Amino acid sequence: MAGNARSGSPEPRLPRAGELGVLPGIEQRAGQLLKGHEAYPVFAGHGLDLPALQDGLERRQLWVVDAADGGIAGYLLAGELAGEFHILQMDVDPAHARRGHGRALLRHALAQARAGGYRSAVLTTLSDVPWNAAFYASEGFVTVPEEKWGAGLQAVMAEEAALGFPMHLRVVMRQIW
Repeated sequence: MAGNARSGSPEPRLPRAGELGVLPGIEQRAGQLLKGHEAYPVFAGHGLDLPALQDGLERRQLWVVDAADGGIAGYLLAGELAGEFHILQMDVDPAHARRGHGRALLRHALAQARAGGYRSAVLTTLSDVPWNAAFYASEGFVTVPEEKWGAGLQAVMAEEAALGFPMHLRVVMRQIW
């Protein structure tokens, strides 16, 4: 079980099915922090849908962290990509940011991945946003050069390009244990 990033931060947990509907709102509010960034139109135009969240819950690869006020502060959705644990999306509601919720979610998910037999984790993120690549680097992720992407990562990056992401700012990161 992963330790919490800050004392007093609630332990991440699997959401209840009735809580899934609040997660897209968290994603939208978190995306507002990117207003004015080149990637903002992509985040504003594409979000998680309830079937994707339900699938994550059924796979037991969706976790939430509770806010002090009783609501949900954030969530992490994961999956699998070519045998690696794939972090698909992580958002913390800006009203609950900078309290260790993101770190708690990430550390919990990685602990679950290790316990589940995964040997590495992979994700794609923005290189120039401090709470993206720099945050993941602070948790032990390293940037993977394009020549080391397998077919699965190439496909993910092609999908992101098709969505309109500014690909000069997208990076693949990996943690191996």
